[in-house]
Amino acid sequence: MTVQDIPTASEDQIAEMRKVRLPADHPTVKTGKVGVLLVNLGTPDGTDYWPMRRYLREFLSDKRVIEWPRAIWYPILYGIVLMTRPGKSGKAYEEIWNHEKNESPLRTITRSQSDKLAEIMGDSGGRLKIDWAMRYGNPSIRSRLEALKADGCDRLLVFPLYPQYSATTTATVNDEVCKALLDMRWQPAIRTVPPYHDDPVYVSALARSVERHLEGLDFEPELVLTSYHGIPQSYFRRGDPYHCHCHKTTRLMREVLGWGTDKLRLTFQSRFGPEEWLQPYTDKTVEQLAKDGVKNIAVMNPGFVSDCLETLEEIAGEAGEIFEEHGGENFTHIPCLNDSDLGMDVLEHIVRRELGGWI
Repeated sequence: MTVQDIPTASEDQIAEMRKVRLPADHPTVKTGKVGVLLVNLGTPDGTDYWPMRRYLREFLSDKRVIEWPRAIWYPILYGIVLMTRPGKSGKAYEEIWNHEKNESPLRTITRSQSDKLAEIMGDSGGRLKIDWAMRYGNPSIRSRLEALKADGCDRLLVFPLYPQYSATTTATVNDEVCKALLDMRWQPAIRTVPPYHDDPVYVSALARSVERHLEGLDFEPELVLTSYHGIPQSYFRRGDPYHCHCHKTTRLMREVLGWGTDKLRLTFQSRFGPEEWLQPYTDKTVEQLAKDGVKNIAVMNPGFVSDCLETLEEIAGEAGEIFEEHGGENFTHIPCLNDSDLGMDVLEHIVRRELGGWI
């Protein structure tokens, strides 16, 4: 007898087999569902000092984010950074804050991505649940994992929303998931989404978003910058693949767009502290381009699934000001894929692929 000869059960038969005869005094058990948890970086609950301080403390205390010895870093963090940075960061967040919902754009967009994905994929007869969480801030990974498990999800797909892998992003999401599992007596089976920096659907969506944006402009950019969040050079030298993933994404975008290296260039932004970070730096590049006589540019952020402080305030706002202050004339920021049709195509594609065999 071969595998093909083995009879398979129908869906009705499978459902019948799943019915468990439990004693009358047995606690209620919910099982048989599959959960999907979208996880983004994080957001403060407000722009005032204390919400900002709580968020920054959680973020900057993560050993994956700041790898300095605690004996060196903590006196700096608690003695200087958390005294001054909450006020500065709060003002920056205030410039992009969604005042209608009283939340950051990142929270607004991530919630919408989760809601739209649930609508697109359906619930597979009540078996599929889609939710979202933040690595830092609320809703926490732990709270949503516990909620999905309580709702009967004994299989969970965790989706760190980072196309390019880094220990500072993807790994810390997986760390937090594992910490939550440590306290669960009955753990769900877990899958995590791998990096998708070179996935054709993702790369094509990025390229199409560039074309759509440029079609709506009244000027033609002389070049487009792909600006990624940076990491310290020391992390790269220790084996973090992030630098390589970013370069591959941009290279594949060039191939899809049919552009050369002079038309689509790569830079890194958001450096912090005294260490040397991945280069070239976005702000320095924008400044030099303007000084060199370049008049029209566009900047996009392929590594960000959702627009946030680093894209809206740092790039659309600050980088644009730097460009114009040094002689540039026209600057445009190409939005992230967000919850657009292109963005949702990518999320749906990745989730369906990674749920193979479960749904």
